[in-house]
Order: sequence, then structure tokens, then C-alpha cells
Amino acid sequence: MRYYLGIDIGTFESKGAIVDGDGRIVASAKRPHRMLVPQPGWAEHDPEQNWWGEFCAISKEMIASAGIAASDIKAVATSGIGPCMLPVDIDGAPLMNAVLYGVDTRAAAEIDALTSEIGLDELMRISGNSLTSQSVGPKILWLKNNRPELFARTHKVLNSSSFLIHRLTGRYVLDHYSASSSHPLYDIATNSWTDRFADRIVSPERLPDLLWTTDIAGTVTERAAAETGLAVGTPVTAGTIDAASEAVSVGVQDSGDMMMMYGSTMFIILVTDRRVEDARLWYAPWLFKGQHACMSGTATSGTLTRWFADQFGRDLSGDGVMRDLAAEAAGSPPGAKGVIVLPYFSGERTPIHDPHAKGMIFGLDLTHERADIYRGALEGIAYGVNAVVQTYLEAKAPLQRIVAVGGGTNNPVWSQAISDVSGWQQDVCEKTMGAAYGNAFLAAVAIGDAGRGDIVRWNPVARHIAPNAENAPVYAKRYETFKQLYSQTKDLMPHAAD
Repeated sequence: MRYYLGIDIGTFESKGAIVDGDGRIVASAKRPHRMLVPQPGWAEHDPEQNWWGEFCAISKEMIASAGIAASDIKAVATSGIGPCMLPVDIDGAPLMNAVLYGVDTRAAAEIDALTSEIGLDELMRISGNSLTSQSVGPKILWLKNNRPELFARTHKVLNSSSFLIHRLTGRYVLDHYSASSSHPLYDIATNSWTDRFADRIVSPERLPDLLWTTDIAGTVTERAAAETGLAVGTPVTAGTIDAASEAVSVGVQDSGDMMMMYGSTMFIILVTDRRVEDARLWYAPWLFKGQHACMSGTATSGTLTRWFADQFGRDLSGDGVMRDLAAEAAGSPPGAKGVIVLPYFSGERTPIHDPHAKGMIFGLDLTHERADIYRGALEGIAYGVNAVVQTYLEAKAPLQRIVAVGGGTNNPVWSQAISDVSGWQQDVCEKTMGAAYGNAFLAAVAIGDAGRGDIVRWNPVARHIAPNAENAPVYAKRYETFKQLYSQTKDLMPHAAD
């Protein structure tokens, strides 16, 4: 048998899978970790511990539990949260904790400055994107402005996947899909780094080499083999951001296919055969030449449910805390008895792109219980997702179907609320493991052991979440209130902590 290893580094846990040529998972493993929040608006990981340390531990554990020889693993693919900003020195050692994706809003001043200097029209022409908290360029400028001594020592600025691939192969590489989030540093017309901002932000020489996701970046070195348990010489792909691997894992491959990822945030990818231009959405070349991606994301979802459990579920214990809270929420009626939650606990990304947005629990009275507030939080996420879906439709994006993936699909209140509020059916595949499984598939594709269409055989659709028309009127009314709550309080939000 031939096997393929995929490992993904997520916001709150790392996961791995070893998969055979028929798509069967023969071994899996995971490691939990925490997102570091050293101050409001910041979000970080320790790359040595959370990224490389967990990659090594998971790889060794899976090879042992699968009972196979390391040489039977024919290719390795990895993904990670992103886009991130990690400066490393000449030896590839991290100079600081990694600055995470759009949930980290520290570069708000740099976003405003660069947008003013470059102009929105020019930003859209160069990178197909406006500058938001999702953009890597302003975060590099933040490093340059606020940590000049570290910036001076920076040899390369890496993403999570490029850090792992360097540890595995010794090469600094980044796939085009991930690189395109480094706006305004990536030129979408030429699929290359631009030197236009070499003096203002960073020179292309300090960025990784560019490859397509299924290109082979290199092979496992002797040092990496000793640390991971992999065989020396095993091919390693260029990797990508976790959300893209997750989309691949559930068969998102044709124009009009949309992935809705229930993770620490809701992240959404629509594959298209043409570029969709809208400053509220993010653009990237897709993992394969000739295709495009139109992306969006909220700033919280799983992070909000975890926060709620930590603060209000302390009487619950064990691995069933989230299950117990979901069961309670199911006892509250649709509409949560009038409780409406703005889920902007880390600002918000799509469609408002407001790093100053704040969370809100609205409509409370003395009859409300924990179940109502938790259901309100889940429905608040659903209202936020509906705002995203409506943005795609306003942008004339060719949305045809939605495939849901991630741990949140196992929460029936949450997933049903999203279908009920949006009016869209969600398909759920047989395997919902996500990015680690998608990585294993991409590894097989990279060495020619699988074709892109084989994912339908590897992971067929198992069920559907259809919208309940009876709930549409109450959700339509609550959704209008949801929008008004933000519009009528957004000017107060930047001053909430004053």
C-alpha cells in the first residue's frame, strides 16, 4: 500500500491524518493548544511549540499507530492558519511569536496609512484586495515601525506553512494562494512578488519563493526525519493555508462550489472561473492554475462558543461541554426569545472589516436563561454569515452550492440556524476531518497517485442541512435588528474601553 500524510496547524489544535490510496484514514492524531492574546487586538502562536513541535509529535504518533514503515508514506503535505506574519533570522529561527491572520488587528494604523498612500483603486489593481486585518503587508510594516531591531535581523518573513516546509526541507517557499494574502506585496497580474514596496514595506528577497500548492517543494532532510519519524527523501508539497485544504477535503473544485468552514472563525471560499471584484471580499488565485477564489471570513465563531463555554459553562465538565450547551440551546426557540448577539468579540472581518467592532448581547430580561443566550450567540454567528452570503450575491458571484465542514457541523442548532437564516442548503460530506485530510489528498495529487476529481470518491456527500421555511419569518426580523444594532452603535464601539 501507498500512504499519504497530511498535517494541519489550526488556531486551537493541530490535526494529522495518514490516508491510503482509497481515501481511508488509517491513523489520525491531534494536539490542542491556545491562541495567545497578550493584549486586546493581538493574536499569536509560539511557532516552535504550536507549529513545529506539534507537527513532529503528531507525525511520530501517527506512524507508530498506523503500524507502517515510514518509507510507505509516499508524500507529505501540510497547511496552517493564515495568512500569518513570522519573521525569522538567517538560520530560520523565529524572532518573535507569529502574528496570526485577521483576528489580529494590531496593524490598524498601518492599514489606514497604506490605504491613504496607495489608494483603493490601485490596491485593487495590484492585489485584487483592499487592505484589512487579513493583509500581511501592513503587519510587516507594523514590525518595521514598532520592532525595528527585529526587522533589521529578519532574513525572511514566513507564513505557518512556509515555516513548516523550511523545517522539513530547508527551502523557503510559499504557494500562490497563500502569497496573494500578502497584499499589497503580491501582483495578481503576474503571479509574483512586486518590488514596488521594497523600501516602504519589505523587499521581495525577504519573502519565500513562490510555487503552486501541489508543486514539490523539496524532500525531508536527515534532521527533519529524526524529529518527525518520516523517511529521508520523502517528497513534501508547497503546502497552503488551512482553509484551502479544508475546501479540497470536501470536494470544492468547480466554479460555483462554496466551502463554509465552521472553525475558530467562519471562513468561506468560493471557487470561480473568473475573478470576482468586490473590495469587501478577498481575491486569490486558487490552488490550481486557471481557477480563482473569492474568499471571506468572520472574526469569531468557534472562538466565541469557546469563550462562552469558558465563562458560562464552568459547571459543566469533560469533553461534553459544547455538546451539553448545544443541547440546552436546542430547548430555546428559534429567535432565542429575543436575544440577539453581535459576534464581534475580535472586531469583524467580512463584510464590514471593522477592527473596532465590539460584541454585544442585546434584548436581555429576567426571564432569559443560559440556553437563550447561547442560542443567541449561535444565531448571531448565523446572522454574520448571512451578511457574508448576501455580499457574494451582491457581487454577482456564481454561487451554486454550499458544502459545510468543520467541528461546528456537529452542532445542530448552529448549522441549522445558518441554513434557516440564509435560506441555503448545506451539503455535509462523509468525512469532516478537514484540512489534514485535504492535505493527504493533495499529497497524493502532487505525486500523480490521484487525480483532482478523485476526492468525490474519497469523500462523498453524506447528508444535507436544508433550510426550515417555518423559521424564515422570525429570522428575517431578527436579522434586520442585527444589522441595525451595529449601524446604530458602530461610532461608539471604538470608545467602549475609554
